[in-house]
Amino acid sequence: MFAFIRGELITASLDEAVVEVSGIGYRLHISAGTSRRLPAPGGQVCLHTHYQVREDAHQLFGFLDHEELQLFRLLLSISGVGPKLAIAVLSGLSVGEIQEAIVSNRPELLYGVSGVGKKTAARIILELRDKILRIQPAIPDDVRPAGRDRQSTDDAVAALMTLGFPKPLAQKAVSGVLESSPGLPVEEVVKSSLAAIRNNP
Repeated sequence: MFAFIRGELITASLDEAVVEVSGIGYRLHISAGTSRRLPAPGGQVCLHTHYQVREDAHQLFGFLDHEELQLFRLLLSISGVGPKLAIAVLSGLSVGEIQEAIVSNRPELLYGVSGVGKKTAARIILELRDKILRIQPAIPDDVRPAGRDRQSTDDAVAALMTLGFPKPLAQKAVSGVLESSPGLPVEEVVKSSLAAIRNNP
């Protein structure tokens, strides 16, 4: 229903923000990560939104980055994970840290988040790992490729380490792939790196 909301930030806390648009104040639930990067009250802000409708409540969630919104929606797709827990995960860890935990199959990185136990962490990794590997980072075209490649490098190296390759070998293979083909999606980087490792034992 709402793709984004752009307007003046009226108030903000660690988990909530009020944005005024044309005289209407929108109350949005936010993560601690988004909260830390908001401007001071009175500043202009644009938040990507997710509208949640339930029998007992209508809730609006806001995110500074589309990538954070995307991960929030992926978390909601998991049985037993609701908006409150999804926001808690995004508040306890950065998007990159969550992706690393999922791709590298390290549930212990998720245990420190309030409400996330061993079973929930294992379910998050089981259900999202393939989806995370298929996602191309939601980064605007005008952002330098270096930033995109840096995230691809981290995710691809983590995936190769999960397959049993030592970190130095994984880093060397991934760097070689991205040097010749910058901007590749993570899944393609992993495939090309595997081929490079097999061709150069």
